Amino acid sequence: MKLNESQIKMALADLPPWQRHGDSIARTFVFQNFPAAMAFVNAVAEIAEAAQHHPDIDVRWNKVTLALTTHDAGGLTDKDFALAKQCDALSLR
Repeated sequence: MKLNESQIKMALADLPPWQRHGDSIARTFVFQNFPAAMAFVNAVAEIAEAAQHHPDIDVRWNKVTLALTTHDAGGLTDKDFALAKQCDALSLR
């Protein structure tokens, strides 16, 4: 179910690095080098596939930007914020 404005603001408060862009949230992760960035992308792919919730991924040499939205709900849902938290945890490995 799509979250309302109040719910989105509360959820974003728990994820300070993530920023809202319309009906999505996004964050850029910075790594030491390209192999580290790609290892992160592969780890994100595994958890996204398990959750059946796939982010838009933009890879630059040592930077990975993830954007999350729930297309079938027409905006942000709990699924987006749950996956964002998992991606944050992956970036700390």
